[in-house]
Amino acid sequence: MTERDDLLALMDDQRTNFLYTVAKIDDDQARTRTTVSELTLGGILKHLGSMHRIWLAVIDGTAPAKIEWSDLDPDNDRMTDSETLPELLETFRAMAGAFDRVVRQEPDLDRAIVLPAYPWSPPEPVRWTVRHVLWHIFRETAHHSGHADIVREALDGASTTAKMVGRE
Repeated sequence: MTERDDLLALMDDQRTNFLYTVAKIDDDQARTRTTVSELTLGGILKHLGSMHRIWLAVIDGTAPAKIEWSDLDPDNDRMTDSETLPELLETFRAMAGAFDRVVRQEPDLDRAIVLPAYPWSPPEPVRWTVRHVLWHIFRETAHHSGHADIVREALDGASTTAKMVGRE
């Protein structure tokens, strides 16, 4: 196995663990806040799908050079009443698959990419390698998987770890 294979296997494993967390819930449960935060399982799922789409555009050079505050979607991290869990799952899986295909086809994981400038970015351009982007998505997925674990446990007591070992 190559480094790329290892990195993508770790990504796939993290995504699979996250999907255990959102398994066997309905749309109402996906929209339910279970903590003082605004986080919901559907919102986290939507955010992770969107994050893959955005970083895919960064890698392939189609992302805008600058993102203004007014460009940021306030519903990006919220599951709206018109969205369904199956739709969000389909988008998440499609974006993750597209991202992985691009990473597999990337000739050089050390290729530098200029990131879009966000309102909070430093004044000078920020450059990351494709490898750094992959690690960033892994970190974001793991980070939000932890949030999802807490939201799910508060929702119905389900344990992602128990699902991973086949006890739920």
